[in-house]
Order: sequence, then structure tokens, then C-alpha cells
Amino acid sequence: MPTSSTQLPALDPINSTQQPNSSIYLFSKFIHPDKELYTEFYSLWIALMVVNAIIFLVGVVLNSLALYVFCFRTKTKTTSVIYTINLIVTDLLVGFSLPVRIIMFYSAGDCLNCSLVHIFGYFVNMYCSILFLTCICVDRYLAIVQVEASRKWRNPTCAKGICVFIWIFATVVTFSILTMAIQFAACCLSKILLLMVCEYFFPLIIIIFFTTRIMCALSKPSLMHQSRERRMRAVQLLTTVLIIFMICFTPFHVRQVAISINPDMPHDVSLLVYHVTVTLSSLNSCMDPIVYCFVTNNFQSTMKNIFRKTEPAQTSVDILGMNKNTKGS
Repeated sequence: MPTSSTQLPALDPINSTQQPNSSIYLFSKFIHPDKELYTEFYSLWIALMVVNAIIFLVGVVLNSLALYVFCFRTKTKTTSVIYTINLIVTDLLVGFSLPVRIIMFYSAGDCLNCSLVHIFGYFVNMYCSILFLTCICVDRYLAIVQVEASRKWRNPTCAKGICVFIWIFATVVTFSILTMAIQFAACCLSKILLLMVCEYFFPLIIIIFFTTRIMCALSKPSLMHQSRERRMRAVQLLTTVLIIFMICFTPFHVRQVAISINPDMPHDVSLLVYHVTVTLSSLNSCMDPIVYCFVTNNFQSTMKNIFRKTEPAQTSVDILGMNKNTKGS
């Protein structure tokens, strides 16, 4: 088994001043380039590249069709539709980053800066996906439980502003924390933990909290005036988001926390778990289309009509996002 010192020469150019190896060594515990997996576990590298290729094809096709439906076949751009469109964009960017990994592996060689740019872009899109899924869950709660109180907040202008803030927030926080983690070994662990708290664990707590609240609220007689279909779709959407979090994002972040607690984890174990969990995090680009089915009332029928080359029977409507009064309901 190669020692960790074999990784350092290629990493020296980033931090060759006062602390030539310590900070980058610690950072390399969290991030493993593909070349390490290729060199030490070639068969697994091939298998993961095949899986990534499948995720790329399925994710890009499904999300491209979904983007077309929500942008051009959905006339009413409600708050949930706006969040969903942004989620689709992040999923497409995650999907397109997968072949970039292979291209970089063969063309960039030992260019560490190229790898860091790819890692930065991948993390930004992953955390944007997490935050937009969180927004969809909060929007469901407001639409079902706090209908009247949330009218002034649930409007397209506010939703667009939140989306812009999320893109800026994810970019700035990810860039600043990764940069500081590389440059300063002493605070590397705390900074990466801060990134995970801000952009994963806090959204996860929000999703669990609102999922529990909305399930409790839907059982109350005061909400029975809402249609059963609308209530069931809300529960299905929140449950799906929670499942996506558990399958796609939790393993990667549990691994990062484990490295923070035990930086001396065996190199082979750290390397294998890192690449497997990163691949799982990419899987969300294929699973998110399940969420889209619960955002509009005829998303599935619209997709079928696209394949049949016929016009849809009705325009896709955000039934979960519509605010109706008691009489209308």
C-alpha cells in the first residue's frame, strides 16, 4: 500500500511557502483525485466510471426533458416551479461534470489546479442541489400549513431572489472554506466541518423538521378541506426528498465527519469510501426527477405526450403551490 507521502509531490506547488506539506496533506485526507483510485484500485475505477457514465446519460436525458417541460410547457411559474427549475440546472451541471472527470484524467495529468477547479464546481452544484431541495420542502410546508400567513413570501419575485442568494451563497462559502482549508492546516478540520454544517446538516435538520410538521398537520381535521390528492402529493414529495438525502448525500458527509474525527484513517479505506460516496452523491441527478412528478399535477402525462409527439391535454399546473380559499377548495 503506498504511503501518503506519494501524494505530496504533486501537491507541493499549492503551498510551498511556510508549510509545504502539512496543510495539503491534511486536505488530501478529505479529497482524493481520480489518479489515486486508478493507480491503486484499477478495477474499481473502471466500475465507477461505468456507473458515472450511466448516471450521466440518464440524468442528462431526464433533466433536459424536465427543463423543457417546466420552462416551455408550464405557463404558471409558481414558487415551487422556480425552485425546481434551478434544481434541474444544478442536476444538469452535476451530470455534465462527470465526463469532465474522465477528460481531465487523460488530458490534465498532474495538474492539481485543474482538479481543484473541478472539485470546487462539483461541490458548488452539489450544495446548490441540497439547498434547492430544502427550499422545495419549506415551500410545501408553507403551501399546506401556513397558507394565509405565507402569501406575501410565496411569490415568484421572492423565489427568484432566494435562488440568486443560494447560488451566490454556495459559491462564496464553498470557495472560501476550501481555499482556507488548503492554506491553513490548523483550521482545516474546523473549516470543512463548517462547510458541512452550513450546506448539509442544517438543511437536513430543516427538512426533517418540516416533514414531521407537515405530516402532523395533515392529520388535523382543520386541513381536511384540502383535496386528498394535494395532501398525498405533499407527503410523497417530502418523503422522496428525505430519501434522496439519505441515499445520495448522507454517506459522503458521514465519511467527511469520520475523517475529521479520525484523520489517521487507513489510506486505502479513505480512498475507497471517498470515491464510492462521491458517486452516490452524483446519483441525485437521476433521483431528483422523481421529485418533479410531485411538483405539478400532470408532469408525467406531459412527459408521455412528448414521447408520443402529441399536445398535452392540459397545461401543467402547480397543484401543491396553488393557494385556494376554503370556498374554492
